[in-house]
Amino acid sequence: MASSGVLVVVLVATLAAGTANAAIFTITNQCPYTVWPAATPVGGGVQLNPGDTWTIDVPAGTSSGRVWGRTGCSFDGAGTGSCATGDCAGALSCTLSGQKPLTLAEFTLAGSAGGSQQLDFYDVSVIDGFNVGMSFSCSSGETLTCRDSCCPDNTKLRHCNANSNYQVLFCP
Repeated sequence: MASSGVLVVVLVATLAAGTANAAIFTITNQCPYTVWPAATPVGGGVQLNPGDTWTIDVPAGTSSGRVWGRTGCSFDGAGTGSCATGDCAGALSCTLSGQKPLTLAEFTLAGSAGGSQQLDFYDVSVIDGFNVGMSFSCSSGETLTCRDSCCPDNTKLRHCNANSNYQVLFCP
């Protein structure tokens, strides 16, 4: 699965009838450098060299979370180390949000829009600083793009119908 260019995170929200929220994140590094993506609250983090892919299954009942890329990381065999940006307490497998600076893709699955309509909400944020360019979109919504710390879309919150497919691109 090797390719070059942009780190891609595809978020496929899969809401089974009668069950709680769930999503699948397929993360592909297409940047010309290594990125260590992380996500909360699902935990996790891996080293992705250009062209590598990592899939995260978000468990049912998870209502919201964050995805970010870490850079300049070094970890030992036990998963202990550090990152220049986005570090999460020196752990390869994150259980906490990363340390500043980091560009965030934030989402809420099946949030209420009032009445019986269920919507997913998403944004790209530089509230915690900027470390990697990112765009975030869903199949039924607008693409939000942030290429630098003056991110024009960072104050926009968008929504999609619940069960939309999502894509996060690092280095757009």
